Amino acid sequence: MTNQDLDPATIYPAAPETLKETGLPETLIEGLVCKYLFSVGEAMGRKIERDLCLPTPPVQKVLAFLKREQDVFYKDQSMGDFLYTLSESGRARARRFLEESMYVGPAPVVLDQYIESVKQQSITNEHPNKEAVRKAFSDILLSEKVLDTVGPAINSGRGLFLYGYPGNGKTTIAERITRCFGLDIWIPHAIYVDGEIITFYDAESHEAVDTRAMVIQDEYDTRWIKIKRPTIVVGGELTMGSLELQYNRFTKITEPSIQLKSNCGTLVIDDFGRQRMPPIELLNRWIVPLEKRFDYLILANGKKIQVPFDQLIIFSTNLEPKDLVDDAFLRRIPYKINVGDPTEEEFRALMDLFTKNMNVPSDPDAIDYLIETHYKAKNRPFRCCHPRDLLLQIQNFASYHGTDPEMTRATFDQACNNYFAVM
Repeated sequence: MTNQDLDPATIYPAAPETLKETGLPETLIEGLVCKYLFSVGEAMGRKIERDLCLPTPPVQKVLAFLKREQDVFYKDQSMGDFLYTLSESGRARARRFLEESMYVGPAPVVLDQYIESVKQQSITNEHPNKEAVRKAFSDILLSEKVLDTVGPAINSGRGLFLYGYPGNGKTTIAERITRCFGLDIWIPHAIYVDGEIITFYDAESHEAVDTRAMVIQDEYDTRWIKIKRPTIVVGGELTMGSLELQYNRFTKITEPSIQLKSNCGTLVIDDFGRQRMPPIELLNRWIVPLEKRFDYLILANGKKIQVPFDQLIIFSTNLEPKDLVDDAFLRRIPYKINVGDPTEEEFRALMDLFTKNMNVPSDPDAIDYLIETHYKAKNRPFRCCHPRDLLLQIQNFASYHGTDPEMTRATFDQACNNYFAVM
């Protein structure tokens, strides 16, 4: 990935001009062109280049070769460009390529180029200061004590445990942490290594950034896509298989592991300790990557490849870390942060924040009643999620009856009776 600057804040991968600069074998491009024409039927040369995200010279070289072999022919011509389609022999060639891999899409980048891109965009290049941390958390209410505890952990770029009772915002905190390391990065659509294609960009895990307004739109390598720095959250569904490359024997396409997809961002293991495998298995799998910041993955052909392990790992749990893992693992997660219950003052501040955000008129007398009757009298602890959840109960009740939501003693009674288990 070659960086060029328009201004200090703009970095983008430069477009390759030759086949050699792509790092890809010519047979791979030949396969992509054949499979593409097989799937769409016919296409202009410039559209083939655009959809495969490849520069003109290698695509035109492949098309010229295929025409000489009588595997493609011209159907039409317009403004110096040709409309290409496959002949019967070309369709047979495309089917052979599809048997090797059914991948049709943007051309991949080679593994070395991806590794270099991670080095340039690594979270270890950033050391967010107090101002950056506060800006990242500006849209939520968090005490100075918690911010001053979380801040140095973020600055270190190392892993951390967030633990404490459910409902106090551990996952919310984890999701905000990514913002501290800068907003956007470039990732490849796919990676090519040792004859295999690993799809990389995942619309469910990665949020694309619109680059249409970029003045360098025709200059950057479109095999890469600009995304918001990723925050990937996995919970009880996490399995050991998720930590490895997933090869589909039908399509002959490989999908990345979750840690690979989260490089240059944050990987949140939510509800740690409640996964399908014992915590010790995850410990044994990640103990070296957490220390060395690189990982080994195995391709379908049995070859082992070294890839970056470059993300902030956050373990979020309702349990005590020492009850889940041993000292060797805890040593590699240098920060253990207890996200405790809010104080009464913080609870009131949260209630005030959510009444404004949710357009529920605030009533101090009703809030006093709520705290005295449903918390202090019942010895019930405050939780950060309670103001939002109780106000949602009030909103839903009003919506059902076609009235405006009101904060009163009666509506709080009803909300609490619905929300809380009998104590």
